[in-house]
Amino acid sequence: MTPEQSRAAVEGWMRASQDFMQGFMQQVSQVQASQPGLPPFAALPALPGLENEKMAALHREHAELHAKLWSSLAQRKPGDESEPIMAPPPGDRRFNAPEWSSSPLHDYMRQAYLINARFLNEVAENLPITDKLARSKLQFVMRQYVDAMAPSNFAATNPEVVQKALDTKGESLTQGLLNLIADVEKGRISMTDDSAFEVGGNLATTEGAVIFENELMQLIQYAPLTEKVCKRPLLIVPPCINKYYILDLQPENSFVRYAVEQGLTVFLVSWRNPKAEQNHLGWDDYLGEGVLRALEVVRAVSKQDKPNVMGFCIGGTLLASALAVAYARGEDPVESVTFLTSMLDFADTGEIACYIDETSVASSEATIGKGGLMAGKELSRVFSSLRPNDLIWNYVVDNYLKGNKPPAFDLLYWNSDSTNLPGPFAAYYLRNTYLENNLRVPGKLTMLGEAVDLGRISCPAYFLATREDHIVPWQTSYLGRRLLGGESTFVLGASGHIAGVINPAAKNKRSFWTNVAPASTSGDWMDSATEHRGSWWPHWVDWLKTRSGELVAARGKLGAKDYKVLEAAPGRYVKERA
Repeated sequence: MTPEQSRAAVEGWMRASQDFMQGFMQQVSQVQASQPGLPPFAALPALPGLENEKMAALHREHAELHAKLWSSLAQRKPGDESEPIMAPPPGDRRFNAPEWSSSPLHDYMRQAYLINARFLNEVAENLPITDKLARSKLQFVMRQYVDAMAPSNFAATNPEVVQKALDTKGESLTQGLLNLIADVEKGRISMTDDSAFEVGGNLATTEGAVIFENELMQLIQYAPLTEKVCKRPLLIVPPCINKYYILDLQPENSFVRYAVEQGLTVFLVSWRNPKAEQNHLGWDDYLGEGVLRALEVVRAVSKQDKPNVMGFCIGGTLLASALAVAYARGEDPVESVTFLTSMLDFADTGEIACYIDETSVASSEATIGKGGLMAGKELSRVFSSLRPNDLIWNYVVDNYLKGNKPPAFDLLYWNSDSTNLPGPFAAYYLRNTYLENNLRVPGKLTMLGEAVDLGRISCPAYFLATREDHIVPWQTSYLGRRLLGGESTFVLGASGHIAGVINPAAKNKRSFWTNVAPASTSGDWMDSATEHRGSWWPHWVDWLKTRSGELVAARGKLGAKDYKVLEAAPGRYVKERA
């Protein structure tokens, strides 16, 4: 874009911005003139069916807050900054910049928006709807609408955007448009500088080798980093919805490297990113040719009949299903099992349930249930919508309105590296877990020809949930304990679904909670839990090592006679893009 075009773009944008502001102030004046003493935005129509005491109280409070806001701003002197009538909730960073409070107009807009947002969300929460899912859907849609309409999301009403456009003489708007065009070509919003990372270059760098592969997965064995290792190995089953290298980002935050440094022999499943050739694969394929095949190889290579196993997110659900099959066959397959932010009982799945009902699942079954792919980009959009301010609007504002280049962030690079799911697998998973919660019912499901019962899983179990998880609510993860037949240890980490798990011990950040006292509910457990500073990783290692056997000399070569090294880690499969 030439300098002349840039100036024209800025002038056009400034005219549009000025027109918007004039129209906004005209609306304010009209409201004030027609209803003297009534602040703008307070004159909302009555909602049908809500003429009750609670709603009347909400309307009164809404009007009173607007009246206070209008009065405080009317009395405000130039250069003054008064205490806000309505402040953003904790963690909301949209209005932190000083420009929002220094300008009376923008201060009014942000506070008016926050007052309206609270009112609308409270109305949605108090609607007389008895159906729990219908109520949740309405509340979810209301939050989506409220978040989308924030004044921070529009150039004309965001003072940070206006100031940067003036400071850069329009270059920020030009760059923002270029960023938007580039993202349209990508088909997604850029969250990080994609050029800063390479899988196998500066991500997924822990030394190891692929020692087995089939159509569905590769199995990686990692090289020892200690002279002696625990005799019993660990097999990790990551989620197939995302790529495994969330557990092996960079050396300083790699869970895999940490485990190997503790003297554990680690094997890990690297799921293939399905393409058209794999669109027929179903749940049983992931159990038989995925989890159980990996267990078979680990036993053969390590010469240990009962490895320790770990599953992360849906990897935990797959692992529990596979173990239930093995126990149903009369096997005693593993020494212990660890579940990281996994659901076994899907009684309350949080806001993601708003996307899953009989109609949507039946549609998936009809379209891809016999063959097809659920696109990784579709899954990514669903998960982003659960936290729109953090995972959508934050980047819209920064990338497109301010013209910033996203910073390099390994976790967000991984988050954007989406994976597909085979249609039959996805349809089975949605119906039998999220929709009907069949896995929790003994004998309800048949997998690989066996009626599965999670209660037959009698080995010790370690559950790690995270307190702010928006994908696997920690209270729901807690429910999984009662489904298993063995003793269990439950640990609650701080933060969310990913940051709570990937919490390197060396950084000594965040905290976690433990409780050895009997507790029938998650609330009872939390009431008497003890908080510990730092990462949960050392606590888990201590738990696992008591189940990992004696120390033996580390082996110099990876693989075995029947499972030779095929290629160096991280392997080909993890590099395949959706």
